[in-house]
Amino acid sequence: MDTASFEPARALRILTWHVHGNYLYALTQVPHEFFIPVQADGRAGYAPLGTKIPWGANVHEISVEDIAREQFDCIVYQSQAAYEQDAPELLTAAQRALPSIYIEHDPPRPYPVDTPHPFKHDHGILVHVTHYNALNWDAGDQPAQVIEHGVPFNPSLRHTGEKAAGITAINGLKKRGRRMGADLFEWSREQVPLDLIGMQSEEMGGLGEVPNLDVAAAMAPYRFFYTPIRYTSLGLALIEAMLLGMPVVGVAATELPTVIENGKNGFVHTDKHRIIDVMRQLIDEPELARRWGEQARRTAMARFNMERFVNDWLEVLARVTETRAPHARSGVQPARASG
Repeated sequence: MDTASFEPARALRILTWHVHGNYLYALTQVPHEFFIPVQADGRAGYAPLGTKIPWGANVHEISVEDIAREQFDCIVYQSQAAYEQDAPELLTAAQRALPSIYIEHDPPRPYPVDTPHPFKHDHGILVHVTHYNALNWDAGDQPAQVIEHGVPFNPSLRHTGEKAAGITAINGLKKRGRRMGADLFEWSREQVPLDLIGMQSEEMGGLGEVPNLDVAAAMAPYRFFYTPIRYTSLGLALIEAMLLGMPVVGVAATELPTVIENGKNGFVHTDKHRIIDVMRQLIDEPELARRWGEQARRTAMARFNMERFVNDWLEVLARVTETRAPHARSGVQPARASG
């Protein structure tokens, strides 16, 4: 991976939160030092990182009691609760005044276009993960930009597609309801063979939770990836499926119509009956699924590759902290030891 264009002059010490495990894993591929708050009771957002994901040596757990005594270069918020509730309690005033970034993972709710974003910071940048999200949030005069997903993947894993069925990967689909397409999934499953993986998927007759690093292998045998989601951000599992070489079929909502080109790398539409027709066609024509899947893989590798993602993050971190680096790897300095 060539990240020389924005190689850091030194490794920054960054405090951030564990909100989305797969996203945090991708973010920590950026060559800085990341400190993740944990709490003994393991409450939501503060549980230990665990061993399911191969965290790098640049990722450090830090007790919430120790945060105020640590020195950081940048604070990266990833939720409204961390920014509005936890930061005033856990961080000093000086730490809250540090250069800051807020990663907004979702489109606005409850109102798609009239919701002001809570992040306001004199030395901050609001980072959206899709252009659709950025288009709809009202950020006011807060500087904002888009850094699209980057997804690490195992290039040896490829779509095989021998199973004449579709796969959907959504956590907590039943309780998340119509917004995530629970009703559409159930209706579609009555028309064509579909399986569901994800946390609490057993509640809808699904196959249960699959460990993060095993999701791609679990999806590979299926003919296509199906997304029934009406309103959310662009899912990492969907991108993983594309990187395998799997076509995507589903609801043409939010960012997805800019990713999927009908008849080329998949098919998305707002007419659920036309979506079913295409799923049936892919089940009947495995060679068509293979062709679309190969193009889906090329799309994902070009748009969601880790080299671009890391470079984008190096650039925005350098800009917000005013530590833009010279164009040379020799400028890298060792990170300060924690504690």
